[in-house]
Amino acid sequence: MHYRTLGRTGMKVSPYALGAMMFGAIGNPDHDDSIRIIHKALDAGINFVDTADAYSHGESEEIVGKALKGRRDDVVLATKLWMPMGDDPNQRGNSRRWIMTEIEHSLRRLQTDHVDLYQIHRPDPDTDIEETLSALSDLIHSGKVRAIGSSTMPASDIVEAQWVAQRRGLERFRAEQPAYSILSRGIEAEVLPVAQRYGMGTLVWSPLAQGLLTGRVRKGQPTDLHRVARFKHLSDERRIDAVEQLIPVAEKAGLPLTHLAMAFAIAHPGVTSAIIGPRTMEQLDDLLAGVDVTLTDEILDRIDEIVPPGTDVGTLDMAYRPPAIQRPDLRRRPVGDRAAA
Repeated sequence: MHYRTLGRTGMKVSPYALGAMMFGAIGNPDHDDSIRIIHKALDAGINFVDTADAYSHGESEEIVGKALKGRRDDVVLATKLWMPMGDDPNQRGNSRRWIMTEIEHSLRRLQTDHVDLYQIHRPDPDTDIEETLSALSDLIHSGKVRAIGSSTMPASDIVEAQWVAQRRGLERFRAEQPAYSILSRGIEAEVLPVAQRYGMGTLVWSPLAQGLLTGRVRKGQPTDLHRVARFKHLSDERRIDAVEQLIPVAEKAGLPLTHLAMAFAIAHPGVTSAIIGPRTMEQLDDLLAGVDVTLTDEILDRIDEIVPPGTDVGTLDMAYRPPAIQRPDLRRRPVGDRAAA
């Protein structure tokens, strides 16, 4: 396994990061089996593990904590906060109040005294970014966090956070975690170049497009991918049509579609690591078998023809949508003020 530097932090991480979202009730509820999967990934050279407080409501962090006993110092450990962790409206978001509370809960579940990368899971328009960065800076100064990062931040928000950190003398985001795959290339236009400009590492999620790039969802055929019933984008005909064009590309290259997708994700110079999220040992074995795959310029050119650089095919259901898009009142003048005369 080769290793890359996470931005300018100096931390060396594997190009494949082990995502722990599938460990726990929403994925693999067998703790012992999940721990075996984690250990096999570490034995294969993966040293970057990413989880979040909200994954199975803390259960994922608990599983990761048990798995890393005796191996914690060998792992760059990342976790996140922002999603609701209870009915209390203050048990969520990026406020100082919640950050200071939830880091203690995560450390307890992970059975460690620090995390290497602490990330805000989504932007929080209700909280001043200075408030968030100030709290996260205090966690770094206390030794509980080594570096901080963001996730799914628009490029403009990344720039604002960097400037606020500089002006206020605060710690700055050292990494960004956006969605990225052959089907979701929008971040190539601005997010990746901006992250590179500021020396940020990039940890991309969903390189297999939520399972579409496994070949388990085919046009006009039944599928065994259960999440298709939950996510609209997995039934998006535009995305499925693109997959149908990608399958012959992979076949011509002599590659499984999963290997083509992973090799594509880590080929971009702005991508540090791509998150794999196996639920079973078989899924992990399949992905590990492709770690030495290199895509030629010819293959990458063909992918560019199918999905042009910097474009998304459809929109992920869980993609971040800023308030200006979500709220009609922010994009519609009052009725009496809409006419030109």
